[in-house]
Parts: sequence; structure tokens; C-alpha cells
Amino acid sequence: MIHTTGLKPMIRITHLATVIMAVVSSFFWLSCGNKDKQLGSAVTNRDSTSVMTTRGVDMYVSENGIIRYHVIAEEWKYFDRHNPPFNSMEQGVLLEILDSMMVPESMLRADTAYYFKDSKLWQLRHNVHAENIKNEEFDTQELFVNDNTKRMYSDSLIHIRQERQILVGHGFESNSNLTEYTIRKTEGVFPITDTK
Repeated sequence: MIHTTGLKPMIRITHLATVIMAVVSSFFWLSCGNKDKQLGSAVTNRDSTSVMTTRGVDMYVSENGIIRYHVIAEEWKYFDRHNPPFNSMEQGVLLEILDSMMVPESMLRADTAYYFKDSKLWQLRHNVHAENIKNEEFDTQELFVNDNTKRMYSDSLIHIRQERQILVGHGFESNSNLTEYTIRKTEGVFPITDTK
């Protein structure tokens, strides 16, 4: 006498396994069928996407083989396809301009900075604070540093704190170490009173 009650579940499992294998192999066959499909079509405008993002930056930048800047930034992005290409530091930056012996001539700090390599131009924006070797302090909302001309300039309101007075003006131009400067539209000279 042959008992067939134990074979029916086994036959069902075998049929189920065959069906699953057929479905899986059809997925593999369909996925390999279209070789010419373009991937990544969601990114159509590559000039708005950075090619490189670096976090925790502490680096030196050279110009013509001479180390010119010391840069500390939370995040550095490089947009190579933008016209013109530029570097972006939008989470704060500390920039030291160095002399030929790598001694800081001036220090600049800003909430945002952009560097345009082709024109060798830095643009610092929002809460820009600068200091020179004479302990003078400069505060403005926008400042440009042109490495071609070795000049700094701004068209924004600027406060210059000297030892005994504060100069206020609209528009400013200086050499790269902030020791020789001109205020275009002087709005006032305010003496600093000694509070001691």
C-alpha cells in the first residue's frame, strides 16, 4: 500500500519554486534588455552642482608657486562647470593673506566667501571683519580681494577702528595688507573715549 498524502505538499512546493524562478529570471532578462538607457537624467544643469565638496578645510593656497593665503573653512565647494568657475565657502571662512615669508599681513573673516580662480578674485560677504598688523579693525558687509592688482576694495558701508578713533565711510580701497587705504565717502570720524 502506497501513502500519497505526504507527496501533495511536496509537489505544490516544487511548482511554487518553479514559478518564483521564472518570475525572477524574467526580471533579470528585462533589466539586461535595454542597454542604451541614459541614467542620471534628473541632473540636467551641471553648472549648479559642485564637483567637489570638502569639509573641515585648513589649507594653503598658492599663486604662481608662492603660498599666498591660509584658508580655514567649515565647507569648501568647487563649481567647475559654472561660468566662470568658482569656489564657495558659505559656512564661514577665515582668510590670512601671507607675505613671502608666510607671515600673515592681514586677517579676514566672513560668513560667506567666493573665490574666482580665473580672475584671482575673492569676494567676502556678510559680517566681514578684517585686521592688519597695526591692530586696526575693518568691518563691512562685502569686501573684494584682487590678487592681480594686490588691492582690496568695497562699495559698502565700512567702519575702521583705529587706536583713538573710528572712521565711517561708504566705499573703501586698500593695499593687500590693509596698511594704506582710502575711504571714498567719509561719513564721520568718531573719537574713542577711554572708559578706564
